[in-house]
Amino acid sequence: MNVRRSPSNPTGGYAEQPCHRWEWPMIKSLEQKLVVFLLLPVAALLFGIGFLGFIYARGILLREWREGAILKLERAAHHIEMRLTRPMQWIQMFHNTAEGRGGAMAQEWFIEQLVRMEGVADVDLQWLQDPPEPPEMKMGPGGGRMMRFHRAAISRVTPPRVDAMTGRKTVDLISELKNESGEVIGRLRVSLGFDYLMQDILELGWSQGDQACLVDESGNYLAHTFDVEHRTRLAETGDEVETSILQAMKEKPNGTVMGPGLPPRMVGGFYRISQAPWTMVMFAPGEKILEPMIRFRLYYFVAGVFCILLILVLILHMGRRIVQPVRALSAAAERIAQGKYGEPLQPRTSDEMGQLTRSFNKMVEGLRERDFISNTFGRYVDQEVAKEILENPEVGKLGGEKRTVSILMSDIRGFTPLAESLKPEGTIKVLNLYFAHMVESVHRHKGIIVDFFGDGILVFFDPLGGPLLPSLRTAVKCAMDMQSAMKEFNKEMRTEGLPEFQMGIGVNAGEVVVGNIGTEYRAKYGIVGSAVNIVQRIQSLAAGGEVVISESVLSPLSDEIRVGKSFTSQLRGVHEEMKLFLVEGIES
Repeated sequence: MNVRRSPSNPTGGYAEQPCHRWEWPMIKSLEQKLVVFLLLPVAALLFGIGFLGFIYARGILLREWREGAILKLERAAHHIEMRLTRPMQWIQMFHNTAEGRGGAMAQEWFIEQLVRMEGVADVDLQWLQDPPEPPEMKMGPGGGRMMRFHRAAISRVTPPRVDAMTGRKTVDLISELKNESGEVIGRLRVSLGFDYLMQDILELGWSQGDQACLVDESGNYLAHTFDVEHRTRLAETGDEVETSILQAMKEKPNGTVMGPGLPPRMVGGFYRISQAPWTMVMFAPGEKILEPMIRFRLYYFVAGVFCILLILVLILHMGRRIVQPVRALSAAAERIAQGKYGEPLQPRTSDEMGQLTRSFNKMVEGLRERDFISNTFGRYVDQEVAKEILENPEVGKLGGEKRTVSILMSDIRGFTPLAESLKPEGTIKVLNLYFAHMVESVHRHKGIIVDFFGDGILVFFDPLGGPLLPSLRTAVKCAMDMQSAMKEFNKEMRTEGLPEFQMGIGVNAGEVVVGNIGTEYRAKYGIVGSAVNIVQRIQSLAAGGEVVISESVLSPLSDEIRVGKSFTSQLRGVHEEMKLFLVEGIES
C-alpha cells in the first residue's frame, strides 16, 4: 500500500490512503496473470513472426515465379524464333539476287532449297507483271529466265490458317519484290507448318498448373495448352489478369501481371517474339505458386499451437511452483493474524521462493518470540533482558525454579489523598508521567518489572545463573537512580501546576520462585516467596526520598554502600527483628 500525506491530518504526519491501481477484472490470481501476461506476448510474437515471414516468403516466391516465367517464355520464344530464322535466312539470300545478281540459276536454287527445307509446306513465287523484253529479261547461265527486281523484304507473317488442299495448319512468310520505282512486281510466299513451329513448345517444361498460349498482336489465340472454352482471344470474358496482360503487351516486350487477392487468384507473364507478331503468354494460379508457403503456413500454425500449448504447460507447472508457496504463505499469514503460529513452512526449493519461505519462518519466529515476551514479561521488560531469559528453554513452561534474586519495591508517599482531589484523567496523567520516569530507570539497569500496584512498582534483578553480587549492586543503583529521576518528575509537576511527590524504596535479597505464573492462556513471568513480602514491609518503612535495604543486601556490598543510619524493626510475618539500613549513596 502506498502512503501519502493527508491534508486533513492536523499533525502534518502521514496517513495511510490506498492508491488504487486498475487491474483486469477477470484476472484475479497470480497463476492467471502468469498465463495471460506471458502466453499472450508469446502468442502475439509467434503470430507476428509467422505473418511477417509469410509476407516475406510470399514476395520471394512471387518474384522467383516472375523471373522463372520470363525465362520459360523467353526460351519458348527462342525455340519459335530459331525455327523461323532458317527459312528467313534462305529467303534473305533469295532477296540478295536483286538486280540480277547470281542469275536465274541462283533464284531457282534458293527456291529449291526452301522447298526441301524441313517444316516448309509450300513455296510460291508469283510475278505480278509479264516479263519485259531484254535488256530487263536476260538468260541465266543455265538458260533459265528470271525477273529483275530492285529490292525485296519480308512484309508480314500471316496468322496460322488451315490449307484447304492439305488440311494442314500453316503460317505464310510473305516477301514483296519491288522495282526501282517501288512498285510491287512479285511476291514470294513460303508456307511453314504451324505444328513444326510449335513442335515441343507446348510441352517445354511448363510447371503443373501453368497455362501457356501463343497470341497475336490483338490477343487472338494461335495455340494454347489449356481449354479456352470456345473463346478466340484474350480478355474476351473480361478477366482482369488477361486484360492487364493485353494492355501490357502494347507497352513493353515482356513482363508479368499480378491478379487481385492475397494470395493472388492468378498471375501471368508474357514475352514477345521478335521474328513474328506473336507473343507467348503464361498463366498460373496464385495458390499453386504459393503452395509451398501455404503448406508451410499450415505447418507453422500447427507448430505454433504446439509451442503455445507447451509454453502453457510450462507456465502452469512453474506457476504452480510459485503460486503454491505464495498461497501457503498467505494461509500461514492469516493463521498468524489469528494468533495461530503453527509449524514452520518447509522450503521446497532453493530459489527466491525458498528464500522467501525461510525469511517468512524467521519473521514468524521473531513474532512468536515477541508475543511470548509480551505475554510473559509484559511491556515493561527490557528486550535484551527478555532475550537472555528466553535462552533458558524452561522459561516457556508453566511453573518455575527457586533462585536467589534482588528485589526492589517503590511507592509514592501520600498519593491517595492527592488522587482523591484530582479528576480521573488527571490522576491517570500523573501516574503515566511517574511510571514513564521510573520504568526508564528500571530498563536502564535491566530490571524485570513484575507488576504495578496502584502507584507502587515491584521489580526484581535476576542473576540468570550467575553470582548474586552484581544483581545486588544493580538493584541499589537502580533505587538511587529512581530517586534521582523523581527530581525530574517533580520539576515537570511544578510546570503543570501540580504538587510534588516523594517516593520510598525498599531493597531486599532472598530466595524466591522465579517462572511463569498463570495458565496456558494467560501467564506472567514473575516471582513469589517470603522475600517479596519482606521487601514490601521494608518499603513501607522508607520515608519519602529514602532507600532502605536489608542486611542481606548490605553485607555483600558493605565496602561500596554508604549507610546513613541503621535501625531494627519487627516486620509483620517475620519472627525476629530485622536490621535495616538507610542508603546515602553507592560508589560508581
